[in-house]
Amino acid sequence: MKLALATAIVLMTATAAQAADPVMGEWLTVGGGAKVRVAPCPSDTTRACGTITWMKNPKDKAGGPQKDTNNPDPALRTRPVVGLQLIRDFKPAGPGKWAGGKIYDPGSGKTYGSKLSAMPNGALKVEGCVGPICQAQTWTR
Repeated sequence: MKLALATAIVLMTATAAQAADPVMGEWLTVGGGAKVRVAPCPSDTTRACGTITWMKNPKDKAGGPQKDTNNPDPALRTRPVVGLQLIRDFKPAGPGKWAGGKIYDPGSGKTYGSKLSAMPNGALKVEGCVGPICQAQTWTR
């Protein structure tokens, strides 16, 4: 019983610490095309995930929702982009830093290794990497 209570307290403390982390929250992507909410992953609250919550142009040419048409898995090409998990499985790597995660680019259908870090100006640096080569974007609140 004491172990279960201690475990619950540790998990609540970890979740509260993540909630205060400057990486968590709603972010506007480069160019203002979409918003991504970064929060603890539903399946593992010790990790960070991010979901597309809004798009500037959410409709396709036929007036339906934009779909994940470039996904390499044909079974996933009909899912809407709004609500799509864009980033997943980031682990804490220091104050305001998360690493070891993956970022999905619905424009190309490719997934990259990624890092997230809060910048002193309040923005979020999002890096996508292939091997040792990384490209960064800056997202704003």
